[in-house]
Amino acid sequence: MTENQLDEQTAQAPAAFALTSGRVRGYHRAAVDTFLASARRAFEAGGDELSADDVRTASFPLVKGGYVVADVDAALGRVEDAFAARERERVVRAQGAGVWVEQARSDAQTILDHLARPRRHRFARTGVLTFGYRIDEVDHVSTRIVRYLRDGDALTVEQLRSAAFRMQRGGYREEQVDALLDATIDVILAVR
Repeated sequence: MTENQLDEQTAQAPAAFALTSGRVRGYHRAAVDTFLASARRAFEAGGDELSADDVRTASFPLVKGGYVVADVDAALGRVEDAFAARERERVVRAQGAGVWVEQARSDAQTILDHLARPRRHRFARTGVLTFGYRIDEVDHVSTRIVRYLRDGDALTVEQLRSAAFRMQRGGYREEQVDALLDATIDVILAVR
């Protein structure tokens, strides 16, 4: 089936999520529908072909008349949670809860070690002419992560998933910040 045929089929089907209007762009309907259908099949089959990390890193083209981004992201968060719970259950059943807890503790310590670096120096920076994440905003979220891991302060997966940073020249490298946020989400999901 070609992409145009898939788009026509999706346009005729009832929308699974609210649609954007006007100039607002949303996620490509067919791409989202296809991904969610494959995630459902994978979850129901109980195999390892899709993981919580795969769900977290899924991305979709932005188009006019697409699905409202926030609605799809919320649904993807629930799907990710389901996959993470199943992954945790498998490890606990196969290796015991102690192994799972120790791995989560080790991952948390790695994150804390990384964030022990001085403010404004916690991640690699982009070049002076290149844009990266705003340093003060990332450092603020990093401090919240440290307080969660070290002191038990409140922090939710949803707060990390929705973290958005403005851009600045010479800012933090996006891929490093995103990787640390993903690792923190993994730790939170592991101890839920």
